[in-house]
Amino acid sequence: MTWDPFGTLRKALWIGGAPWTGKSTVARLLAERHGLTTYHHDHRTRPAPGGDVSAGERLMTEVRHGFDCALADLRVLTSPRPIVAEGWGLRPELVAPLVDSPGRMVVLVPTELFRQHQLRHRPEEPAIPEQRSVLTRDRMLAAQAVRSARELGIRVIEIDGRIGPAGVTDVVAEHFRGYLDA
Repeated sequence: MTWDPFGTLRKALWIGGAPWTGKSTVARLLAERHGLTTYHHDHRTRPAPGGDVSAGERLMTEVRHGFDCALADLRVLTSPRPIVAEGWGLRPELVAPLVDSPGRMVVLVPTELFRQHQLRHRPEEPAIPEQRSVLTRDRMLAAQAVRSARELGIRVIEIDGRIGPAGVTDVVAEHFRGYLDA
């Protein structure tokens, strides 16, 4: 177990997954409904040291560094209310060793159809090669999160756009019910 002086990491509820799935909105709505404190991990990768590593290895090093920064934030975050932490950098394989149950985490991922819908309706539609590479990265990270979550017994919720943010929040709240009622 990672050093956790206030028990914040062990008691937190975690929402990870892919970009564009409403993690921040769900965390905000969940906090409003159930009196939680939210922690938004708006992870931005930082350049990893160069060297003889693949782009995928470099990306995962950057994600791990961002996760370590989030842990440092959460270790010192004290709140009289339970905490819900959200962000795409909160990876199942990194969170799982910190919690007492895989039920403390959910992973939100878009279906490919929903991802395409988002691309058509978001102002930052990828038009230049750098933005297209971000989409490739997002797909890769989503697929890895799903594999990891399933291996660890963490629930994966696919976002297809048929229900809105309030409905997704209902699903997540039902998943976390035992922790929200405590």
